[in-house]
Amino acid sequence: MNKTAIFFGPEKGAVNRVADMIRHLIGTDKVDLIPVKSATAADFVAYDQIIFGISTVGKETWDGKPAASDWGKFLPQVSQGDFKGKTVAIYGLGDHITYANSFVDFMGLLARELKKAEALIVGQVAVDDYEFEESAAIFDGKFIGLPLDEDFEPELTPERVKKWIQQLGKDFIF
Repeated sequence: MNKTAIFFGPEKGAVNRVADMIRHLIGTDKVDLIPVKSATAADFVAYDQIIFGISTVGKETWDGKPAASDWGKFLPQVSQGDFKGKTVAIYGLGDHITYANSFVDFMGLLARELKKAEALIVGQVAVDDYEFEESAAIFDGKFIGLPLDEDFEPELTPERVKKWIQQLGKDFIF
């Protein structure tokens, strides 16, 4: 059986709750939860399948200042990782109303780094069921992963996650 990990951040918020939801749906004995706050590139080696959970990047990123967030510190670790032969999926939390012109953009940034590291990214989601203006997370007409809006559409999260996990079952071995 392939080992699966969810690398997520930040802790104790919506990204963490979604990580817990995903782990529960897949099976708590089949998935390790790893906060990005304390993870390094060396942690990727132990897993054949990785799910990354990220949140909307803060204002400091749009201003061009170095991000002090967990993901701001962890992204260089992703760049150093060896993802050859690994299957990867991404879910991202965003705000489709306040940030309609940059909805879940950080999923796109992460995907670009993963593609450079030769990761096989699965779990693309159609844009049809989402309202937004622009997103850097769209590749070939689809979101590169699962976008969620816990600020304005929390009632849609459980069903979206459930469908996404079923979709991942085509590429992941649970």
